Amino acid sequence: MPSLPSPAQPATITITPLEVRSASLAEQAYERLRTLILDRKIFPGSPLQEGRLADDLGISRTPMREALVRLAGEGLLVRRDARSYAVRALGTKEYFDCMRAREVIEGEAIALAATRIDAADLDRLQAEIEALNAGEHDETEHWHFDDKFHVFIATASGNVVFPRLVEELRVNARLFRLHSPLHRQRENHNEHGDIIGALRARDPERARQAMREHLRSLQEDVKRALTD
Repeated sequence: MPSLPSPAQPATITITPLEVRSASLAEQAYERLRTLILDRKIFPGSPLQEGRLADDLGISRTPMREALVRLAGEGLLVRRDARSYAVRALGTKEYFDCMRAREVIEGEAIALAATRIDAADLDRLQAEIEALNAGEHDETEHWHFDDKFHVFIATASGNVVFPRLVEELRVNARLFRLHSPLHRQRENHNEHGDIIGALRARDPERARQAMREHLRSLQEDVKRALTD
């Protein structure tokens, strides 16, 4: 199966220094790099050198090393050599495996959430969807809402493990879509609206089906892009 085209690699990565806060420097460095990776500021394969990053962030190498090891442990980075890493690129098979796992986990989570979720929370999610549909928003803003939407439903299931699993699988899928040209924001919002409608009806099976259809629609778009 052919792979999707990779974007042009940036010549340099500009990272502003960290500010001194109550959180440890390693934690701050971890949060900064994780955000840059998931917001598509650093592409798969881009070299991340420990010394250069430490200088850019204005910290010593020890907390920088701790942050990089943590990101590698989460599967966001792969080691290139003793002092450098690169953002991991997810293969096509692993992407579809992640999406099938999401179907199972998020299908069960939403079925449980359907009888537990608060109507006021659904109103707030619906209002956010309508605001996004009504105005212009970039892909980062879209992804942040998408994260919030899916993790919130998993949390509403009452199962404390589901939100962690959903977040992990979403991060993996995000690594694949880092080099995908797909843009289906409007379709996502419409499908999210269908999911909210099923939750308002307090119908576990309808909610499960709406979530499954949404996740399968994402996969079908990827398949079409791979065969075009």
